[in-house]
Amino acid sequence: QVQLVESGGGLVQPGGSLRLSCTASGIIFRSNTMAWYRQTPGKQRDLVASITTAFRPGYAEPVKGRFTISRDNARNTVDLQMSSLKPEDTGVYYCNAWPAFSGSWGQGTQVTVSS
Repeated sequence: QVQLVESGGGLVQPGGSLRLSCTASGIIFRSNTMAWYRQTPGKQRDLVASITTAFRPGYAEPVKGRFTISRDNARNTVDLQMSSLKPEDTGVYYCNAWPAFSGSWGQGTQVTVSS
């Protein structure tokens, strides 16, 4: 079955950086657009960034110019480099395919941006 394991979150001050990583198994990784999503309490899970099988990235408007998504098909990993972090970036970050494999979400990784 699909397994997604996220890591790299933490507490960071505004303006700081974090790098999230996700390892996927149980899928043909290279054949899927992969993505990072963010969820905050009481809100739906929103798409933050995606990267196609051709390595073409896409970003939600609020993170453009600050976040960089990358993938390594040899290692089945997708990373999210986050810079110039803002308090509104706070949330639990998940990786999944896009469209997402429903019912296959990992535990996510908490990112808290606060002074």
